[in-house]
Amino acid sequence: MTEGKKRAVVLLSGGLDSSTVLGMATRDGYACTALSFRYGQRHTVELERAATVAAHFGAVHRVIDINIGSFGGSALTDESMTVPTDGTEDGVIPPTYVPGRNTVFIAVGLSLAEAIDAERVFLGINAVDYSGYPDCRPEYLSAYQTLADLATKAGLEGRGAVLTAPLAEMTKADIVREALAVGVPVGVTWSCYQGGEEPCGVCDSCRIRDRALIEAGRPDLATRYAQARLA
Repeated sequence: MTEGKKRAVVLLSGGLDSSTVLGMATRDGYACTALSFRYGQRHTVELERAATVAAHFGAVHRVIDINIGSFGGSALTDESMTVPTDGTEDGVIPPTYVPGRNTVFIAVGLSLAEAIDAERVFLGINAVDYSGYPDCRPEYLSAYQTLADLATKAGLEGRGAVLTAPLAEMTKADIVREALAVGVPVGVTWSCYQGGEEPCGVCDSCRIRDRALIEAGRPDLATRYAQARLA
């Protein structure tokens, strides 16, 4: 960790959003520790990509094993469930929601932040172009901040880490533009719900990402399936 610089923990999945947040935090002068989780997800491609992105920005990278996926209840952890490919419905939480995932991850992030005296915990959550997850809403984050201030020694002393979600109100296309502005290697990031050699191009996450890349003027970074549809 660079001496004299303000410190931050960045929850890094290896996807576009969290990678953009790491780039923003680095740009803003934070010495970042990127925190990723092996939580029982279907594949670990995203963790490989997270390591590459962390190295790109010169961040310390830590991977924590916490297998909440063993509980089941999500298409991202239970291979007996089908990953949806037909889009999301307003007001319906999709089967890709992982029960309690952000709540667990943020708790670990706050623990690390207090241990290393970090000022902020940066999160890639987004409440605009998101999949309807309840733990991506501004009111969720506000309530969690209250808990963090009550539950930590640093919080009681008035120096607790601030939960910071700079993408919360941005559209996905604007996130793409921000990613490019802060130097994220967008082609390295992995948002697909499936594993494999390349993104599937049909899951909800791929579709949202492809649409944003095209809207932001970078169809060359979209999946080959999206490019084929444009041809």
